Amino acid sequence: MVTLLIFFAAIALLAWGFNRARPFGKIGIFAWLQSVILMLPWLLFFGLFTIGIYINLAGVLFLVVASAGLYIYLGRRLRDLGKDELTAQRMAAMMKPEKSQEVMASTGETQDTNSIAGTGEEQEKVVGTPAQLADPKDESSESRIAPEDLVALEGIFGIDTFFRTETLPYDQGAIFKGNLRGQPEATIDKLTELAEERLGDTYNLFLVADPQSKPVVVALPKSVTSRSLTPAQKALAVILVIATFLTCLEASGILLGFDLLTTPGRWLSALPFALGTLAVLTVHELGHWAIARRLDVKLSWPFFLPAWDIGAFGALTRIDSILPNRQTLFDIAFAGPAAGGLLSFGMLLLGLVLSHPGSQFQLPVEFFQSSALVGTLAKVVLGTALSEPVVDIHPLTIVGWLGLVITALNLLPAGQLDGGRIVQSIYGRKTAGRATVITLVILAIASLANPLALYWAGLILFLQRNLESPARNELTEPDDARAALGLLALFLTLAMLLPLTPSLAGRLGIG
Repeated sequence: MVTLLIFFAAIALLAWGFNRARPFGKIGIFAWLQSVILMLPWLLFFGLFTIGIYINLAGVLFLVVASAGLYIYLGRRLRDLGKDELTAQRMAAMMKPEKSQEVMASTGETQDTNSIAGTGEEQEKVVGTPAQLADPKDESSESRIAPEDLVALEGIFGIDTFFRTETLPYDQGAIFKGNLRGQPEATIDKLTELAEERLGDTYNLFLVADPQSKPVVVALPKSVTSRSLTPAQKALAVILVIATFLTCLEASGILLGFDLLTTPGRWLSALPFALGTLAVLTVHELGHWAIARRLDVKLSWPFFLPAWDIGAFGALTRIDSILPNRQTLFDIAFAGPAAGGLLSFGMLLLGLVLSHPGSQFQLPVEFFQSSALVGTLAKVVLGTALSEPVVDIHPLTIVGWLGLVITALNLLPAGQLDGGRIVQSIYGRKTAGRATVITLVILAIASLANPLALYWAGLILFLQRNLESPARNELTEPDDARAALGLLALFLTLAMLLPLTPSLAGRLGIG
């Protein structure tokens, strides 16, 4: 039922996207086709899956590789079309006389020049609410920016970067409306450099899109956007590390057939499994940290989330720096699950290879029906052994399995989870917000069969439902290769979390 709901939701999303894309002509259709190509592999896989037809691992890999190639090709065509459109707009602007900034500001007139890179995906206002941008002169957003600072900031704009037409008060800063004349990345870098020359290291500038999809520059004091952990938060992080170690021991004891609370003397027996799970969690966080350090981004201490059934849900890691662009957000978000997922997959595969009749652990064959990815991989490695009621497996199989479950849960496209950050970086804040709602609804439905889903949904709802803070350049999307990697990560997440149907498991010879 959950698989069927996901499939129909994806079809409805594509239909809605096509209706939105048609008014933009050829550029809109190419952007819509990119979305189709991204979703096609798992639409085919899970669409056929719902009617009992299974595509093997080789077929899935072929679909993913072909999808990535077509996506990259369409991305190049889309950029070429965008350049042609931008050139035509600039030529049209040159053919008519410019109005002065003062006249345009007084009339509120803006030109229809828009050089937003990528698919033209509409972005939400990212500093505050869309309602505040729609009516920024509301008394609740009265600006407290110093008049001399405002004059200095207005002086950084020019006809070759961002042609300012109107200044509006916002919170402790200001919003500058106008027309983007250069490439987003180069423009925000130039404006930031000029602002620092005039005012020092005082203000953060953000190039975002307002609710009408027009580029605006938002200036906020760095005192408003700076963040750091308090001593109490650091103490909480340490407590959660200890709690996670204990829950990993308890979950390992349950796997071994005893309750550690009633038999604490057997903790040494559970220790290897607990250390394996903690290794996956540690490598996951080191992946985030290594990329963040290379990109000069500051991360908070990780706040681990202990879980009784599987040991841990992962960790919450806050980004404490202002990101330069959405590509940086993708790189940091993707690095953690990539590192932890590869380690988990390696342990799972090695465990399956080392499994043989007489191995240390025995699992009911139904256990392999709980994941389409693990069940398929186990069938490839173990073969006819999965036709028996009980399967002998190596301990590494269980550790790798748990690691993949934890990685997949963190790749769900919701809020500030790694998956939510990946969706936000590729598709923008509006799509990420909708994906969060859909994910929470699906988890609520899944909780009817598995209470663990309800627990995870509650943690997302109360701790991580908000989207990530804006980057300086919110307009430019990550490149096509990163979008393809994001597609692969989301596909593997679904394959890991969705179970095999009894009929399909029977066809595969599992049980």
